[in-house]
Amino acid sequence: MATRRVPQLTSRRQPQQARSADLVAAILQAASQVLASADAPRFTTARVAERAGVSVGSVYQYFPNKAAILFRLQSDEWARTAETLSSILTDSAQSSDARLQAWVHAFIASECDEAAVRAALSTVAPRYRETPGFGQSRESIGHALETFMADVLPQAAADTRTRTGELLRSTLNAAGKQFSMTPRTPAQIRDYADSLSEMFCAYLHAMRARDAGAWMQGTLGWGAQ
Repeated sequence: MATRRVPQLTSRRQPQQARSADLVAAILQAASQVLASADAPRFTTARVAERAGVSVGSVYQYFPNKAAILFRLQSDEWARTAETLSSILTDSAQSSDARLQAWVHAFIASECDEAAVRAALSTVAPRYRETPGFGQSRESIGHALETFMADVLPQAAADTRTRTGELLRSTLNAAGKQFSMTPRTPAQIRDYADSLSEMFCAYLHAMRARDAGAWMQGTLGWGAQ
C-alpha cells in the first residue's frame, strides 16, 4: 500500500528585502480572503495569486504548495495567540479571576477565528500539529500558565499546581476545538466563554480554599485533635 506523501510545509525562502516582504504579506492577506470566501477544497494557489494580483510563479517563489501557505497562516496565528495568552496570564496588575476570564475569552475567540485555516490545513497535512512551531507555542503558554498557577495557588504543592494547570488547559483546548467546529456569532462566543470562565473560576476558588485550609492546619495546628 502506497504511503501518502507528506506535503512540504515550510516556505521555500524568506524575504530579504522590504519589497519581497510586502509581496509575502500580500499573498498571506489574499490567502485569508480566499479562505474566508471559499471552502477548503476550493482553496488553491491559483486563487490566492489571482486575489493578490500576482502571478502563480510569484507565489511559488516563497510557497511550494497551498499547504505551505495554510501552514504559514496557522503558524502566524499560533505566534500571535501564544503572545496574547501569555501576556494575559502573567499580567500581575490584574486579579487572578480577571486574568482567567480574559484568557478563556481570548482563547475561544482565537479558536473560532482560525477554524477555517485549521480545517483546510487538516485536509492537506493532517499531522501539521507535530511541527516545531506548534510545540514552541505550547511551551510559551505553558511557562505563562505555571506563573499564573503559582499566583493563584501559592500554598499548593508544585505537582498540584502543574496538574491543575494542565487540567484547565486540556479542558479549554477540547472545549474550544469542539465549539469552533460550528460557525458562531460574537454573542455566542462571548456567552460560551463567560460560562466556561465562570466554571474555571469556581474550580480555582475551591482549590484555593482547600489548600489554604490545609496550610493553616499544617502550620498552625488548626483542626488537630
